[in-house]
Amino acid sequence: MMREVGTQVMEFYEKLLNGRDVRVRGYPLMHSPGTMTAILLGYIFFVLFAGPRMMANRKPFQLKGPMIIYNFSMVVLSTFIVYEFLMSGWVTTYNWRCDPCDYSDSPEALRMVRVAWLFLFSKFIELMDTVFFVLRKKHSQITFLHIFHHSFMPWTWWWGVSYAPGGMGSFHAMINSVVHIIMYFYYGLSAAGPRFQKFLWWKKYMTAIQLVQFVLVSLHATQYYFMESCGYQVPLFIHLIWIYGTFFFILFSNFWYQAYVKGKRLPKQAVQEKQNGTASGSTMVANGKHLENGTTHHENGSAHNGKVKKA
Repeated sequence: MMREVGTQVMEFYEKLLNGRDVRVRGYPLMHSPGTMTAILLGYIFFVLFAGPRMMANRKPFQLKGPMIIYNFSMVVLSTFIVYEFLMSGWVTTYNWRCDPCDYSDSPEALRMVRVAWLFLFSKFIELMDTVFFVLRKKHSQITFLHIFHHSFMPWTWWWGVSYAPGGMGSFHAMINSVVHIIMYFYYGLSAAGPRFQKFLWWKKYMTAIQLVQFVLVSLHATQYYFMESCGYQVPLFIHLIWIYGTFFFILFSNFWYQAYVKGKRLPKQAVQEKQNGTASGSTMVANGKHLENGTTHHENGSAHNGKVKKA
């Protein structure tokens, strides 16, 4: 009995892999889900166990230089990804409603395959966000939501790239990359030091930008449910995208409520100032962190006081 079940599972697994888009199989990490799953499991093990144990008796690393390079490199990469998404369909042939995935070998279709894979690859690069937390001993920033997002996003997108690299399912990837241009630029300036604080006047809008992202993603996916017919080939991805966008909108709305309405997520000093009617204004950005006037604590930036959350 067990042998028959095992045989059926293997047959299903082989059919699952054989059904993938042949155009992406030669890309790094795309041969099978085993490699990327091992990387993500290794990431979780390092972040939760190996990393904290390694740093237990060590002083936190400063890593100012590497963080500046990392953040601005991510700005460049995210900008390129957005441009490629636009030029491979979103401002050329897509109608922004029901856009099927183009499985042909046309130059535009292959360009979409490349940028879809590049977006996936960028999710693995972003695991460095948490590595910096561990090495700098910012354990309070390593929340369940942070780890869930950084591990679940690349795992699900591997399947998305494998079966539908393009079409309406790629909208949220493009929007996410736009948001990351803004976020990593902010983190890069923050990591550069206090002298750049005067250029960060727009920090209070970071959470709003993230919430707008989730609204746009969910609304775009919602169109699917009101169309008489749509030829998008993998509807399951649309359902997952809608759930993902709505789920994170609720979570970050809750962060906003807790921080600004109830004040529970504000540092003690900020709460005291608020109670005394002298609050100088803090804001929470997309990584659940709080940004305070002149004293910021970011996911990748230089840390002083307070906390900041990232999606």
